Amino acid sequence: MQGIIVVDKPAGFTSFDVDAKLRGICGTRRIGHGGTLDPMATGVLPVFVGEATKAVDMQQRVDKTYTALLRLGCRTDTGDITGQVLEQAPVPASVDAAAVAAVLGQFTGEQMQVPPMYSAVKVNGQPLYKAARAGRTVERAPRPISIFQLTLEDQPAAHDYRLRIHCSKGVYVRVLLEDIGRALGVPATMAALRRNASGPYTLEMAHTLDELQSAKEAGTLESLMLSVESVFSELPAVEVNEETRRRLINGAPTYRFPARDGRYRALCAGEFLGVCRVEKHILTVEKLFCARS
Repeated sequence: MQGIIVVDKPAGFTSFDVDAKLRGICGTRRIGHGGTLDPMATGVLPVFVGEATKAVDMQQRVDKTYTALLRLGCRTDTGDITGQVLEQAPVPASVDAAAVAAVLGQFTGEQMQVPPMYSAVKVNGQPLYKAARAGRTVERAPRPISIFQLTLEDQPAAHDYRLRIHCSKGVYVRVLLEDIGRALGVPATMAALRRNASGPYTLEMAHTLDELQSAKEAGTLESLMLSVESVFSELPAVEVNEETRRRLINGAPTYRFPARDGRYRALCAGEFLGVCRVEKHILTVEKLFCARS
């Protein structure tokens, strides 16, 4: 059994909890997820099964889309409502939906972001969240991120604002919402987060854990799996002949290959072989996902 299962992660589960649940459902220990979600977050979590786990690291590089709930007037140690309150302040009447919408443009484009202490980022081999739980603050280097689109969707409560975010990998939405609060002059935290898309995978493709358990019992689980090729759906495809296929499988380059420079999905007679690269008409393999026959 191999492929990608798009899970609609429930609140209260860590991404690793989902992996553990899927190990039981799929009957294999070869399970990994792409793009970790916080326990309070819900939504799209691609889970890689069997040989597809070789693509996990490649899928984590993709863009993400979120719906996040910004809550003004409160700041916590974790950056979301699950943490301990560090600061509370009244929200001035002037800080309304129009004011929120007006500052969002400041946060689009390429920028640097400092990872939060409550995160799995490692500094000197130690996850930051372990230091945070011990009451220590560790110096963190800012990392480049991109916010492609940031819009205000609605205002479900007096000081709550629902935002839609399309961003690059590596964005901590909690930090972004705190920064928006600072721009408005009030403390802020994240009250909810739902991931709508991770690369090519969307909520429309996602299944709940209960649905996956039912599919296992009905013997239809494999029909819910997507091929590993779906990870690379945005790459152009290139068809190779049997001789070139053998060279790719053996790690040998193919010279005078008639394609422009770039990355490709390599296919042979319609079968997905893996990801390859062309540079100056030399075809080389980046990663294979086919049997070495």
